[in-house]
Amino acid sequence: MSTQFVAQSCLAANDWICGEYVRTRSQELTDATVQHVWITVVSVLIGLAVAFPLALLARAEPRFAGPVLGLTTLLYTIPSLAMFSLLLPVFGLSAALVVTGLVLYSLTILVRNIMAGLDAVPDEAREAARGMGYGAGRLLWEVELPLALPALMAGLRIATVSTIALTTVGALVGKGGLGNLIDDGVQTTFKAQVLTASVLCVLLAAVADVLLLGLQRLLTPWTRIRTVKPSVTSVKPSVERTAKVKVTG
Repeated sequence: MSTQFVAQSCLAANDWICGEYVRTRSQELTDATVQHVWITVVSVLIGLAVAFPLALLARAEPRFAGPVLGLTTLLYTIPSLAMFSLLLPVFGLSAALVVTGLVLYSLTILVRNIMAGLDAVPDEAREAARGMGYGAGRLLWEVELPLALPALMAGLRIATVSTIALTTVGALVGKGGLGNLIDDGVQTTFKAQVLTASVLCVLLAAVADVLLLGLQRLLTPWTRIRTVKPSVTSVKPSVERTAKVKVTG
């Protein structure tokens, strides 16, 4: 039995793990992955652009905080199938339908984390900035936002990973990236396609989380400051000197 026949037989046997599937369908996998990444990036960026002014509004006007948080939470509780069905008359069977649904789902995570980050800024920092003549806009961009970055980036990481997972639901309208392959594989019981596309989704989420974590560490170097503990070798001579002084005295 030749090596080529053994490699190709995994498709005929419908194995879960099949290298021949990856080799012969590499372009299909690439196209689905690119679509998945594109939908995710666009959805998260638009979600961030919408969530930021909403968070600022809720923070500046406390009477709006309840309605904003309540509405975004309500949107998050709507099942994805129902969400896409409600948006279907407006957007039709298009990528805009999927992106809009994902944006609405990301709002509750992003708005809450932006508000939490801004609320955690020490009052002393604000007072010091105002004492130096900072206006409201400069205070926000140069003092509050940098200090709120850890919480904001944490929310962005959660929203991104969640969006990568929810993008697969876009297969309902043929715009689900890797979700299209998963859905087709489930319907045709094509095991290698289901497993490969699912693994790629997990890898996308892991890579996105690591990249955003690296960006967070790059933008917030002060969070990596470590307290240097005195070494035993540096403490011991001082103890010995103290003992000698006492004996001499």
